[in-house]
Order: sequence, then structure tokens, then C-alpha cells
Amino acid sequence: MDLEDWRARISVLDRQLLDLFNQRAVAAIEIGRAKAARGLPYYIPEREKEILDRLLQENPGPFPTDAVRAVWREIFSASLALEHPLRVAYFGPLATFTHQAALLRFGASAALLPCRGIPEVFTEVERDRADYGVVPIENSTEGPVNHTLDRLMDSDLVISGEVLLEIHHHLISRSPDLSEVKAVYSHPQALVQCRQWLDEHLSEVPAMEVSSTAAAVERAAVEPTAAAIASELAARLHGLPILRSRIEDVSFNMTRFLVISKRPATATARDKTSLLLSIRDEVGALYRILEPFALNALNLTKIESRPTKRRPWEYVFFVDFEGHREEPTVQKVLEELRTRCLFLKVLGSYPQAS
Repeated sequence: MDLEDWRARISVLDRQLLDLFNQRAVAAIEIGRAKAARGLPYYIPEREKEILDRLLQENPGPFPTDAVRAVWREIFSASLALEHPLRVAYFGPLATFTHQAALLRFGASAALLPCRGIPEVFTEVERDRADYGVVPIENSTEGPVNHTLDRLMDSDLVISGEVLLEIHHHLISRSPDLSEVKAVYSHPQALVQCRQWLDEHLSEVPAMEVSSTAAAVERAAVEPTAAAIASELAARLHGLPILRSRIEDVSFNMTRFLVISKRPATATARDKTSLLLSIRDEVGALYRILEPFALNALNLTKIESRPTKRRPWEYVFFVDFEGHREEPTVQKVLEELRTRCLFLKVLGSYPQAS
């Protein structure tokens, strides 16, 4: 076939896809009605993961795996919006990396609600003004996000999911050349993650801290000689050019985000459980809480200490490990830990992010 034949073939396929999308939408609406009649939750992330995992395994190519994820993320999002609009609070404003994580997890059809701070995200979900919340928990180079850890101590919400986002920082400016940049704005963490590049290329230019990377781009939009360190999404939303791409000092820079809600996630084939616990201040106490994991072959993926802020030198530990609290082995370990800890709180069991 020649070029026009292939274009005609594409047009036919596009019409077929559109028809199938609409058939799927009708089915989604009927599923929403059936869920409502049975009192079931509208959003079941485990079901989405099951569908996506199956599609990725069945995909023969050449359509890329990442594209399958992206396309079906939006199909899920649009279909769910037909059943029941999903409200998702996130640590905003628009175009921050948490905004990107919320889009990646829930799609563009969700009602995304920006919040001024991490505590406000928890509050919106606790007071039923949002169904889910998205908050950062740790960065691969800068470590934990303490505001999130502190709020998890006191909240009754559970962790029902996680999102891993590769972080790329870009220098965004109306200035056509580096020599014309007179100030660089960004969030403190972004400035730290780009310190080596700034020292090498803009050592004489002051680096100014602002509340978010999005706020930095807003400053760069009105100051002709200013630059912002922010995401590609922020540059696109504000219509500003990227002066230098991927200026982060560590090429493999990831941030992990938590999805918080009132609804626990059911078990899938690949889960993670998060705990909060405190132990006696005595010799061997930490060893005794780690021993049950080793004896039962449960892989620890994180352990982090944090002051309780109630008494001096009193700490709690945040622990992540592979497995779901509904599994018999995990239940056995949790029962053993309760006899060895002063305090134990299961923060949630949820599907591991890819």
C-alpha cells in the first residue's frame, strides 16, 4: 500500500477505536450503577492494576509498554469519571511534582484539588472533601519528607497506594541565554538537587528559595532576567521555554508518593505493608523487632526513625516490607511484633508501584 492507503487504514482504525471507547464507557456507566446498588466503592485500584498487568503481559508490540500504561491510565480515569467523579487532594499548586504524581496515578479526568500544605491534604480526606490524597514521602537523594511522616503518626487514614516518579529538573526562563539570568528561583529541595550544576554554570547568580517549583515558574514568567528550576509540565502550563534540560546532579532521581484514603486496599500479587512502631530503649530492642522479618523471609524495603515530639530522645520507626497484612505469614509476623513493641500501627497494605 502507498501513503494514502495507509492513511485511509489509520482513519478506519481510529473510528473503530472511538466506537470501542464509547462501548467501554457505556459498560463503565452500568458497572457504576451496579456498584451503587450493592453499596460497593466506585474506585477499586486493585482491579485497575489487575487489568493493566494483564494488558502489559498480552501486548505483542510494537506499541510501547509505557504508552499502554499512559493510554489506559486515561481510559480508567475517564471511565471512572462517568461512574462517579473522583476527588483527589494533593500537595499543590498546579505543575508541582506532586501534581504530576496525582495525574500519573488518577489521570486527567479526576477532580484534582491542590492544597497549600501536606497537613491540609490529610484534612481534606479525613473530612470527606476528597476521596484520596497524594503526598510525597521520600526522595532517593534527599531522604524522607518529615511533614508526611509526622502526619501519618496521628491520622486514622491508611496508605492505599504509592507512586514512583522520576524527577527531572529544568531551567526555565524567558532569557535567551544563561549570561542574561540574574536570579534563580525554586523550592529548597530542587535547589539542593541541582547545586552542582548551579555552582558550575551560574555560580555568581543568587539562588532564591520559594514555596514551590510552580511558584518559581510564576516568578520567571514576570521577571525577564529570572529563571526557575521546575518540571517540564510547569514550563508547558506557563508557556515558558526551557533554557537547559535535566540539570539535576543525580541522573537517577526518584520521588516516592503515597496515596492516602479511608479505604484499605485488598491484596494483589505484589504488595507492600507500612508500619509505625516504637520500642523500649534497651540493648537489643531493634534486633528483636527485625528478627521476625528475617525468620519469616519478609523483605524489608525501608526503616526510618523519627522523633515522637512528645518526650526528648523518644523515637518511632517507620517500616516498609513486602507482603500484605491479609497474608498468613504477615499476620504471624505482626502478632509477634505486637509482643515486642511498645506500640504498633499498621499504616496500610497496598500494591507496589512499578
